[in-house]
Amino acid sequence: MINKQEQIEAAVLRRLLKHLDDNKQVQNIELMNLANFCRNCLAKWYSAEAQHLGESVNYEQAREIIYGMPYSEWKEKYQEPATAEQLAEFNNKNKS
Repeated sequence: MINKQEQIEAAVLRRLLKHLDDNKQVQNIELMNLANFCRNCLAKWYSAEAQHLGESVNYEQAREIIYGMPYSEWKEKYQEPATAEQLAEFNNKNKS
């Protein structure tokens, strides 16, 4: 049985996904540069938590859940090329 906290957390995730879906113009690289996570990170976390709970949800299936469509379709429709500045910021933040 799901408790109230889990219900709230599930509702918050649904709301976050809707917010991201309503704001497709916000690119993943912008999310990575500002918040150190993106839609793909959410898909990785989703897949990992599903596996932790004994469910089989691979990364591609999780991305379809997060993006609301196959990732290849979302990428073709909504992903803009990263600018040189965005890539430089990303690379500077992710140096080992």
